[in-house]
Amino acid sequence: MPVVSMKYNKIDMRIPTDEIVIAQTKRWITDIVAGCGFCPFAAKELQRQAVHYEVLVEAELKLVLEAVMRLAYQLDNDKAIVTSLLIMPGSFQKFQDYLDLVDMAETLLINEKYDGIYQLASFHPEYLFAGTNSNDPSNYTNRSPYPMLHFLREESVTRAVDGYPDIELVPERNIRFAKEKGLLHMQQLLAACMVDGI
Repeated sequence: MPVVSMKYNKIDMRIPTDEIVIAQTKRWITDIVAGCGFCPFAAKELQRQAVHYEVLVEAELKLVLEAVMRLAYQLDNDKAIVTSLLIMPGSFQKFQDYLDLVDMAETLLINEKYDGIYQLASFHPEYLFAGTNSNDPSNYTNRSPYPMLHFLREESVTRAVDGYPDIELVPERNIRFAKEKGLLHMQQLLAACMVDGI
């Protein structure tokens, strides 16, 4: 497997190449996000190739916040991009540290007058909904191969939601699906996305 080596928090971590990280992320979107029906709009954007992927290996806080603004500017200037994913392999592995990052990124977008224009969705390998334990299958509706920030155009979300019946029932349906499939099934689905050489 081609890898690059990096130092992060004094731990030597081996991170796959950007191409592998993106391929794994695409498989996750195809097989889980769209395949399990967690997002009813994902398949359409994949087919349209309207998703932008950026891998940030050395994801120190300052660099992540700079990337947040860079992606916001890119969305400003390229209307063909409907949604962007900032993928951070090897960084923000602790879920609470990641949540702190999400809060800072959202605050930055608000301060830069992007409130109501772009919104962030959060995905993490250790995602944990409030009131659940780590082995609850429902957490896999938001568990991803790597920590990532998902940028969405507010107008696109509004348009999609307005055209989708009973959109408010989607989270409940997703949780029910994951629980019915069970923990092992959801773990296997996510693990399959991490296979190299794809």
